[in-house]
Amino acid sequence: MQSRIILVSDDSDFFEYIAPKIRLRKNDELYRFAFKDLPEKLDLILSSLLIVNGEKTETQTIELLNLTAGVPTIVFNYNDDENFRIKCYQAGCFSYLTILSSEEEIQSRIAVCLDYLSKIHKNKKYRDVLVDNNLITPNNEVYLNYTKILDSELEKIKENASSSVLVAIAPNEKSKFFLRANQIETFILNNIRQNDILMNFAPNKYFLLLNDINIEGAKKIWEKIKDMIPEKMYAGFAVTDRKNRGQLVSESLTKLHEEINRDSIQNMVNTDGEVVNFKIFRKEFNKKIQQIITPVFYHAGQKYGEKFLGVNMSTEITKDGGILYLRSRYREATLKITTPGCTKINIDFEYKDSTHNTVTDGKRITFNPEEFEQGLLEDLVEQFIIEFKGEVTNDYT
Repeated sequence: MQSRIILVSDDSDFFEYIAPKIRLRKNDELYRFAFKDLPEKLDLILSSLLIVNGEKTETQTIELLNLTAGVPTIVFNYNDDENFRIKCYQAGCFSYLTILSSEEEIQSRIAVCLDYLSKIHKNKKYRDVLVDNNLITPNNEVYLNYTKILDSELEKIKENASSSVLVAIAPNEKSKFFLRANQIETFILNNIRQNDILMNFAPNKYFLLLNDINIEGAKKIWEKIKDMIPEKMYAGFAVTDRKNRGQLVSESLTKLHEEINRDSIQNMVNTDGEVVNFKIFRKEFNKKIQQIITPVFYHAGQKYGEKFLGVNMSTEITKDGGILYLRSRYREATLKITTPGCTKINIDFEYKDSTHNTVTDGKRITFNPEEFEQGLLEDLVEQFIIEFKGEVTNDYT
């Protein structure tokens, strides 16, 4: 397998010294760069073995190690400066060599780094296949098709009779504005075990499957992760325990939304826990509900507003809730939100045959006010649209 070895030094004598000590294989390539040339060669060096001359370039060497974390790098120094050597290892170098290192030691260190580099290249090829098939994100080990992954993993858990926990994870609305793209998954991936699996199910929302663990252990791992994330995050836990995917997803999401909304209506009552005035309460209650419904309907319109397979989408904000309409040539579907008496929130799903104007299916989901929040509604609307789109696709095929 072809490998690239890059020598980095501001002293040309270093190239003359080290190059003869490197036994290049038939397909290996050797490059020489000064530190000032590296910024333009970043793509090249991130997939190569680096041998860096740290003599009189300590600052540049440490900066390079920090920039190329994970790239196999050997630092060479004419003197064995212990403080500099420690700094290099702390910054991620693989080996530290000096003028006293034998040719055999240099070659053995290079061989180890090249073996590591070949594994990186092989893993990258596997990753490219997964990314091309839209199974994981380009930058992180986050699975996108959680349904297939969960079904497969639950089969393994059942066969092994092991205990695992599914965790649904989401930030609150404020946190979404302060967290950069990929930041949440980076914190999670850095604090889970090798056999744990992270899956994305909506923007900034994740399922984390913790294998071979009980609920107490899962919560300890989550506390460690949560402490690392600078913004407020929430989690809901569900033990696998012979449950199917649908049951697990439903349970974990329900517990997630309960956690998010534990104190969602406290601002509507006085310090004694009593409603100050029902009319004021009703007004504030409706305002809160509209603040949840309006942005969800708006974002759904932005995402799916253009026709897909002849489907039209429209929304309506009502006095006590809202309605989302989906219409195709052969089908109609509505998602209707109502809030009778401020004591519960109903979401009714109704499906019709457009050609005969007959109801073909329907169901109702009821929530307590403290359970209802934007993330929950986003999930329901997303699933509603995706399922309707799937039915329409079947009509055309």
